[in-house]
Amino acid sequence: MPERDYTASPVADSLGLRDVILGLANDLTELRAGKISTQDAQARAAVAKQMFNGVRLYLQAMRSLEGDAKPVPRKPDATMIEGNPAP
Repeated sequence: MPERDYTASPVADSLGLRDVILGLANDLTELRAGKISTQDAQARAAVAKQMFNGVRLYLQAMRSLEGDAKPVPRKPDATMIEGNPAP
């Protein structure tokens, strides 16, 4: 598995974390302005917490997979493609 270029394509962008964070900030503003109830704000925060927990699991899995990945040979072995064991 090739190394991920975190500078060119951050994980946060692919998972939409910026929108979640902006949504939480907006919820706090709305809560302070009295536009949403405390229960609504708590429910939204709980959903965001679960999303971040999922992101944590995703990052741990990717780190584990990348750490265990073995390099692929440049020239494919025809016997493996055909399903025959190598001699």
